[in-house]
Amino acid sequence: MREDVESLDIRDVSANWVNARVLERQIEERIKALADLSDTPLFFGRLDYLHAPGADRAEGAEGERFYIGRRHVHDADGDPMVIDWRAPVSQPFYRASKKDPMDVSLRRRFGYTGGELTAYEDERLSDPAEEEKASRLLQQEIEKPRVGPMRDIVATIQPEQDEIVRSGLGGTVCVQGGPGTGKTAVGLHRVAYLLYAHRERLARTGTLVIGPNRSFLHYIEQVLPALGELTVRQATVDDLVAHVEVRGTDEAGAAVVKGDARMARVLRRAVYSHVSMPTEPVVVVRGSRRWRVPAYQLQDIVRELLDRDIRYGAAREALPQRIAHAVLVQMERAGEAPDDRVQDAVARTSAVKAAVKAVWPAVDPAKLVLRLLSDADFLAEHAAGILTEDEQKTILWARPARSVRSAKWSPADAVLIDEAADLVERTPSLGHVVLDEAQDLSPMQYRAVGRRCTTGSATVLGDLAQGTTPWATRSWEEALAHLGKPEAVIEELTAGFRVPTDVITYASRLLPHIAPGLTPVASIRENPGLFEVRPAAGTADVVAACAELLRNEGSVGLIAADARVPVLAEALSEAGLPYLAPGEETTRETRLTLVPASLAKGLEYDYVVLDEPQAVVDGEPDERTGLRRLYVALTRAVSGLIVTHGAPLPPQLG
Repeated sequence: MREDVESLDIRDVSANWVNARVLERQIEERIKALADLSDTPLFFGRLDYLHAPGADRAEGAEGERFYIGRRHVHDADGDPMVIDWRAPVSQPFYRASKKDPMDVSLRRRFGYTGGELTAYEDERLSDPAEEEKASRLLQQEIEKPRVGPMRDIVATIQPEQDEIVRSGLGGTVCVQGGPGTGKTAVGLHRVAYLLYAHRERLARTGTLVIGPNRSFLHYIEQVLPALGELTVRQATVDDLVAHVEVRGTDEAGAAVVKGDARMARVLRRAVYSHVSMPTEPVVVVRGSRRWRVPAYQLQDIVRELLDRDIRYGAAREALPQRIAHAVLVQMERAGEAPDDRVQDAVARTSAVKAAVKAVWPAVDPAKLVLRLLSDADFLAEHAAGILTEDEQKTILWARPARSVRSAKWSPADAVLIDEAADLVERTPSLGHVVLDEAQDLSPMQYRAVGRRCTTGSATVLGDLAQGTTPWATRSWEEALAHLGKPEAVIEELTAGFRVPTDVITYASRLLPHIAPGLTPVASIRENPGLFEVRPAAGTADVVAACAELLRNEGSVGLIAADARVPVLAEALSEAGLPYLAPGEETTRETRLTLVPASLAKGLEYDYVVLDEPQAVVDGEPDERTGLRRLYVALTRAVSGLIVTHGAPLPPQLG
């Protein structure tokens, strides 16, 4: 297939150099999408149907056989050899069961080692004599060591995951899932499915995956390319709102107020406060004649634009045309026959421009936010009845900046500027947005993401128990309202595929204290995993635990409170144990990653050493947030966890 594309000659089909460059680019992307991946097999399953799909199921009608894989593969004649996992005919591979065989007589799973076919396993779904049993190959694939970036899960998608993956483009889906339930993978595979089912539409409107930080995005960046999807953008919320350089931070109290949805009302008031009712007429000179638009008529025009509730900038652009139209009406009444060119000329006259500048001046979003945070009187005027006096004092800068460039903007300030920018000019909407680790977003950040999918849909992924910011999401209904998608469907994943039984059971002791009411994750893994809580006299014992786990196959993560990371880094170096930073790709030589607890969310390792749980809790501004951070750290392991501690364990762990 790749050779066919490489051999294409476009010299006779490109009308000009522009078309030629476009075709060349498309061919390059197609070749890149067809690249071989040495350890990724082209097919992982087979379906034998009792009858040909879609055919009349009359007695004697022959069945059909399909190989299921990550990509569509055809032979030299164009006949399909492997069917894409997203095709409708592939769906029974994930959904069929003994109770509902979906016309499948046999489902075969293939097992691979390093890209080489080493095993297969059959389920005769339509044979009443065969008992239903758990798939060993499925278990082995789920428990396969995690070395390198995140992998796709096309061979192991479960029925409840498949339902979310194949849900339509028109609706927004919110997935509440505990650690190891596969919510991130489900979100990424849903993007891949939507690009398959609605490729032309999404090619026009675009897709975006939003993650919590760069380390996380680097960890997941290979999943979609492995499925042949190369056009999906990845970004953090901070990337989306990067109107100014962020060089500062907020105290927790200020960040909470700035992230509150009420700030949107304050900003709206501040933006539209620049509009003033005209008190003087506009007089336009055309040749020897003067045309006068009285103040009361100008006021009617301004009120109409305000009532239409269009963007501030769009209304400002419409105002000169409205004034010019009023002049044209007078011209027509006087017997003239002006056309659109005359209206445009009138709209550009100095008199009209001066009136627009006085009545509806231009607003710079960053300068507006700068004034709100620097000028107590300006803030009080527009926050009256919305923010309390104490809240206003909390967000006011102690030392006002002189200019936008010199200001030490915080991440929350950048979100405010983005909100103001949208009030002035509408933010372009994408076709679909995936928002991962959503539980940590503030209401204003949800609004920023929602602006990027006003005419599209979204997949929202998160776990309320893992919210580790002071403004963490309290309920998905509330979050979806801020996102602008109150009608979204909320799904819950409770089957754990990643975290071993003993580990998730231990971590779930924290749930009553951090998220009462949430269903604990139930691990479906047969292997209980390695789990041990051991006292540590010092860093030497922590290093020894890391060395012990490195004797196993796979990656090892040493997770510790941020303040403990420098001490542990020095201890690892002295012991001669090389280590990586979060997001860096593991190699056979270096499989240990030193992870600050604040960056652990969304990452996974075969084995984890968790250093000083109480220090992780103490590193946060309040106990509940600290316990949530600890819950995240405890649930990063795929095969085993060793908890080391010199100080007493948090009492919530029992």
